[in-house]
Amino acid sequence: MGIFGFFNKEKKQTLDKGLEKTKQSVFDKLARAVAGKDKVDDDVLDNLEEVLITSDVGVDTTLKIIERIEERVARDKYVSTSELNTILREEIMELLTENNSSDNESWDLPSDHKPYVILVVGVNGVGKTTTIGKLAWQFKEAGKKVYLGAADTFRAAAVEQLVIWGERVGVPVIKQQMGSDPASVAFDTLSSAKANNADVVIIDTAGRLHNKVNLMNELKKIKDVMKKVLPEAPDEVMLVLDGSTGQNAFEQAKQFAAVTQITSLAITKLDGTAKGGVVVGISDQLKVPVKYIGLGEGMKDLQLFNRKEFVESLFGDNA
Repeated sequence: MGIFGFFNKEKKQTLDKGLEKTKQSVFDKLARAVAGKDKVDDDVLDNLEEVLITSDVGVDTTLKIIERIEERVARDKYVSTSELNTILREEIMELLTENNSSDNESWDLPSDHKPYVILVVGVNGVGKTTTIGKLAWQFKEAGKKVYLGAADTFRAAAVEQLVIWGERVGVPVIKQQMGSDPASVAFDTLSSAKANNADVVIIDTAGRLHNKVNLMNELKKIKDVMKKVLPEAPDEVMLVLDGSTGQNAFEQAKQFAAVTQITSLAITKLDGTAKGGVVVGISDQLKVPVKYIGLGEGMKDLQLFNRKEFVESLFGDNA
C-alpha cells in the first residue's frame, strides 16, 4: 500500500465538501452563460470566458480552454449547450494531464535511496508550516520515520510553530537559534536524519519575497549544503499557495518560479473559497503538477491531488 492510501474511503466526501463553494459558483455562472441558448455560439463562448476568468482559472488558461472548445465546435458543426459541462470537464482534465497531475490514489516513496527530502517554500500566511505538520503526520501514520527542519530562522513564530507541530505529531524537529544560517539548519537536519535512518525529511524555509536576489541565494545555498550530505537532495521543492487568494496565488507562484525550480504544488484553504479554479490555472501556467490540496483543518484534510476526483467533484460525477 502506498503512502496516504489508507484513508481513501473518506477522501471523496471531504473533496466534495471542500469544493462545494467553487462548484456552486461555477454552475450558477454557467447556467447564466447559456440561458436562452440551445447551441454553443460566439455569445456563449464569450460568456464562458467570463465565467472561467471570474472563477480564477486565469486569463491565459481560460483563453486556451476557449480555443479548444472553439475547435470542437468547428469540427462537430453543432454543439448543444447541454454538452458544455461535459466538454469543459474533458478539457480541464486534459490540461491537468498535460501538466503531469496524476490519478494516483497513493504515493510511493522511491526505493533506491532515503531519506526522501522535501524542501518547502512559500510566503508567510499560506499555511506552509501547517501543511508540513500534516504531511509529517500522514507519513508517520504510514509507518515512516520523519524529521523536520526549522530553516525559517528569521521568524521566531515559524520555528515555534514547527516545534509545536513536531510535538503534536511525535516527530523530531531540528532547530537552531533565531537568526542562524538556514543552510546550517538544513545540514544538521539531513545529517541527523541520515544517521538515524529516517525515511522522510521536510525542511521549512523563510517565506520572504521582498528581495528576490536574497531569496534565490538563500535557497541555492540550502540546496548546495544539502548535497554535501545527500547528493540527490532535495528530491522535491514544494511550493505552498493559499487557494483562497485567487490571482494573488498566481503572482506568488510566478515569483517563486523565477527564483527556484518548483517541482510540485500544494494548494491550501480551498474549502473556504469559491476560487477552486486557481488549481487548474496555476498548474497550467507553471507546468508544475499539483500534488496536494488542503480542504480543511483536520490532519486528513490535506489530500494527495487526484485530477479525476477533482474534476468529478467540481463538475459532478455524472457530468
